[in-house]
Amino acid sequence: MKNISALTFYFASVLSFVLANVLKDKNLSVYYILLVAGIILFFLGVLKRIKTNR
Repeated sequence: MKNISALTFYFASVLSFVLANVLKDKNLSVYYILLVAGIILFFLGVLKRIKTNR
């Protein structure tokens, strides 16, 4: 996880949100899992960005 850039976390977060919205009608449990994963990935990107700017 040390070598992963903040931009990668942001991209994975956006991808997770898009997949969550696509799969919302088909499977509601996968929607919530992807939604939570997207939020976690976004905050990991923010934390990574804060740590690299110090």
